[in-house]
Amino acid sequence: MKPHRRRRLSIVLFLFIGGLTTVLITIFALKNYINHYYLPDQIVSGDVPTERTIRAGGMVKKGSVAHDSTGLGVTFDLTDRVNSTFSVRFEGILPSLFREGEGTVVVGRLNDDGVFNATRVLAKHDENYEPPELKGMVEHVDP
Repeated sequence: MKPHRRRRLSIVLFLFIGGLTTVLITIFALKNYINHYYLPDQIVSGDVPTERTIRAGGMVKKGSVAHDSTGLGVTFDLTDRVNSTFSVRFEGILPSLFREGEGTVVVGRLNDDGVFNATRVLAKHDENYEPPELKGMVEHVDP
């Protein structure tokens, strides 16, 4: 092989390997920052990883919101209004549109006891909005 072809092949291989390495490092880095979305039945059945941050959504069960007597802690239950309900623990100020019987998305981690420790609570932004993931939840059935 002639020297100029060998040099050209070396450059092409170097660029290919460098590009592949960059893509693999990017995918590996982003994998740790992706928050997957789970429904209440997936959380109750144990299909959720406990070692990483996830998003979970459902309807706030009526009568389940309990504020701590001291501090900003609150606990409430999220349900799919059929047969799956799980508890959420949140330390902070709830959004002004957070209400019982309304759709909510929480971001956090599920602990080994089955309680979801939320770092963020997201509520719908107006009375007509419903997250696409919560559209299938029946409104007339309430456990």
